[in-house]
Amino acid sequence: MANGSTFSVIGPDVTIRGDIEASVDLHVDGKVIGNIACASLVQGESSRVEGEIKAESARLSGEVQGTIEVRDLIVLKSAKITGDVSYDTLTIEQGAAVDGRFAPLRAKAAATKAAAQGSPAPIAADDQRKMSLAG
Repeated sequence: MANGSTFSVIGPDVTIRGDIEASVDLHVDGKVIGNIACASLVQGESSRVEGEIKAESARLSGEVQGTIEVRDLIVLKSAKITGDVSYDTLTIEQGAAVDGRFAPLRAKAAATKAAAQGSPAPIAADDQRKMSLAG
């Protein structure tokens, strides 16, 4: 059903209270009080998300209060994030504000598995984090 040209938009005048699940790309310019799960998320500068974000890719430029779990994450300089961030690839523009911890998705999965087994998470010697700063 979802193809590359399908997306949904939450306009700047819209506030949603509740979780959002989208099989398509999502563009948020308004306010979301709840969790977001989608293929790709684009967040406008004036938008606000209070909840967890899970997506394959995300380009964040507004305010986020909650945990973020995204494979390919771009945090623009106008973004203000409060919460922990899990990623595979991460790009942060100079000036972005993040108050939380960063961890690769592999490390999060290992920690979750280890916690379930009651032992500390192993650190792999070949664990390569892909993070870049954009100027």
